[in-house]
Order: sequence, then structure tokens, then C-alpha cells
Amino acid sequence: MSRAEAPGAPARRGPGPLWSVGLLRSELVTTLRRWRTLALLAVLAAVPVLVGIAVRIETRGGPGADGGGGEGPAFMAQITNNGLFLVFTALAATLPFFLPMAVGVVAGDSIAGEAGAGTLRYLLVAPAGRTRLLLVKYATVLAFCLLATLVVAVSALAVGALLFPLGDLTTISGTSITFAEGLGRALLIALVVAASLVGVAALGLFVSTLTNSGIAAMATTVGLLITVQILDQIPQLHAVRPYLFPHYWLSFADLVRDPVYWDDLVRNLGLQALYAAVFGSAAWARFTTKDISV
Repeated sequence: MSRAEAPGAPARRGPGPLWSVGLLRSELVTTLRRWRTLALLAVLAAVPVLVGIAVRIETRGGPGADGGGGEGPAFMAQITNNGLFLVFTALAATLPFFLPMAVGVVAGDSIAGEAGAGTLRYLLVAPAGRTRLLLVKYATVLAFCLLATLVVAVSALAVGALLFPLGDLTTISGTSITFAEGLGRALLIALVVAASLVGVAALGLFVSTLTNSGIAAMATTVGLLITVQILDQIPQLHAVRPYLFPHYWLSFADLVRDPVYWDDLVRNLGLQALYAAVFGSAAWARFTTKDISV
């Protein structure tokens, strides 16, 4: 493996910024070359295709259902009028499970996978320190958050353009905006969705520092994700739900309002920053004191 060469090349570069850039590039390439990562991206790209085909078949079979509401699946009623709505629908469909699961798998494997393969100690031979290595690992997971979200958005945009008309966008507030502005909002929504995953990324990184088994770390992260999602659906926990990281995930729908409703969006981003700070600090405290013997 390419990791076997780690004891030599990075050590000669020294602990400066160039070493960090080189390590980050190496981590990104290594992550994207894994068959597991490619399979996750393929599944994410397939979701908009399946949704688009299903809506197209339903449209041919008879009149579509009337739209309603303004969040998540309610976008589906507008897809036949404007293919750009497929972007919003696909992100709403993948955000509750598929996107965070993919991020949880990559984050959970970030440290534990290296430890299990026996390559973590080789990475630490380079004079960069554990803190910098942990930051590079987290930056790699964040880059995957953005890439995974863009894969869903681009796939949805391509399928929407092929199967449905494009043009001026009617917001869920009933006003009309140009197609260019609609594209801008779609990009902003993709960025917000990617930012909504930083809490899961930090949680997965922390779990990854607790074990030397990549599979155990991935399973634990995904298990915690499912558990928190279930807790967020229990009405009796209404006092706790606003503090659970998935609670405001679908607030990105407010970006399709005119004017945009920012309150829940700000709460979501603030909550993700809090989770990133708490679990990032916990990961740093654990990793910098961890006995690495493999």
C-alpha cells in the first residue's frame, strides 16, 4: 500500500505547512480511491436518478398529487413543473440517513482504520504531531461532506434537466425568481447541507479515536446516528430535541422561501458548530493521550 511509504517521504518535509498540504492531499486521494468510498458516492448519485424516474413514471400514469407544505418531500410536487426542484427533493431525501451514514462511515474509519491496519504509527513518525494529523483527518472528512453533497446535487440537476423542464422558479412562498437565482439558491442549499454534517463528522472522528477497529467505529457512529434520529422523533422529548444535531437539518427548505427565513438556519449552523467544538475537543483530548502501539 502507499501508506507503507509514509515513514520516509513526509519525515523529510518537516513540520511546516507544506507537509500539512501534502498529507491532506494524500489523505484525500487515499480516501477517494477506496472502493467503499466510491460505492457510497455511487449510491448517493443514484438516489436522484431513482426519484426522478419515479416522478416521471407517476406523471405519465396520471396527474400528480397536489403540493403542500414547504419542507422536504413537499418539493416533490413541484418537480414536474421545474427540474430544479429535484435538487431540493434529493437533498431532503438523502439528508436524514444516506448522507450522514456515508459521512459516519468515512469519519469512523479515519483514525481507527489506520490503527487497525498498523499504519497510524508510521504517520506519526513524521514530525507534525498528533494535533496536526487529527486536523488533517477532520479536514478530509469535511471535504468528503462537501463532495458527497455536491454529488447528490449535481446528479439531481442533471436528471432534472433531462426529464423535466427548467425555467423561472416559483418559491414555496408563491413568488417567482429567475432560473439563475434558483441555481444560486440550490448551490447555497448544498453548502448548508454539507455544513449540517460537520457535527456527525466530529462525532465519528471522536468515536474513531476510541478503538483500533475501523468496522467497530463505523458501526458505532452509524448506530449513534440512528439512535439520535429516533430520539428526535419522540414528542415527549420536546425539551431535548432542539439540542440534537439532526433537529434542524431540513431547515434548508427556508432558503426556497421569499424572503428567506433565517432563524432555523442559524440555529442549525450554530448547533453543528457546537457539536464540532465539543466532539472535536474530545477527539483531540483522546488522540493526544492515546497509547499507539500498533
